[in-house]
Amino acid sequence: MPEVRVVGPDGSNLGVLTTDEALRRAQGAGLDLVEVNPKAAPPVCKILDFGKFKYEEKKKQREAKKKQSVVEVKEVKLRPKTDDHDLMVKIRASRKFLQSGNKVKVTCRFRGREITHPEVAHQQFELILAKLDDLANLEQRPTMEGRTMAAIVAPKPQVLQRLAQDRLQRERSPSASSEPGDSDPTDSAPSNSLSDSSALTSQVDEL
Repeated sequence: MPEVRVVGPDGSNLGVLTTDEALRRAQGAGLDLVEVNPKAAPPVCKILDFGKFKYEEKKKQREAKKKQSVVEVKEVKLRPKTDDHDLMVKIRASRKFLQSGNKVKVTCRFRGREITHPEVAHQQFELILAKLDDLANLEQRPTMEGRTMAAIVAPKPQVLQRLAQDRLQRERSPSASSEPGDSDPTDSAPSNSLSDSSALTSQVDEL
């Protein structure tokens, strides 16, 4: 590229310079010339400490990852012949899944002539959904999928809010350990020049 738009280490706009001149300025400051927006016309480069830049980018990615809430769908399997004791075990497991922020898919598999009595499964689903009502919203009503009846429930907003608050309190706790891999930027690999900067931009066990 013959010319690039250059941003100084302090964020100031140095204007459009030839690539050679931009590299000379970066080297004169003991820093690197890093392409930060290759799609602009002309491409935008910034004079900075490449090692420190990589460290800060990784730190931002870790922080963003911690704030993400991953919702899984846990499956709880029934049979029309599941007895009351086992049904309560599955209800307790479903509640734990919901309290952890996961959705729950309840399935009842019919075998042979069992499919002629779907009302048995409907009674089981009514009991389960009633026992989960304080924690969950019904996302999919009990419906037949081949020889299987299935329903899906999702945690209520207040459950997810409580989980988010608990996670925030843990992060703010003074006893929270630092992220592994956090190290001084000066310990990172040697800085790369413009020619090397492209790399920068580029079920739970069934119940």
